[in-house]
Amino acid sequence: MSQMTQTLTTTPPTEDLVVPFHCDRCGALAKVRVVLPNGSDLAFCGHHAREYEDKLRDIAADIIETDGEARLSH
Repeated sequence: MSQMTQTLTTTPPTEDLVVPFHCDRCGALAKVRVVLPNGSDLAFCGHHAREYEDKLRDIAADIIETDGEARLSH
C-alpha cells in the first residue's frame, strides 16, 4: 500500500491580480473604493458613492475609482 503525502501550494499575491469588488451597500459591481485612515476599506457602486460622497470625503484617507485613479487624498 502506498502512502500519499499532501502538499499545500499557494500562489503568491501579485499586483496584477484584479479582484472585482461589490458594493457594500447593494452588492452591485463597485466603482469606488474608499480607504479609511485605519487601513480598512469600503466599496461602493456609482449610485451609492454619489449618495454618500460628502460623508465619505469627511472620513476617507483615499477615494479611488476602479480605474485606479485617486479622487481624494488627505
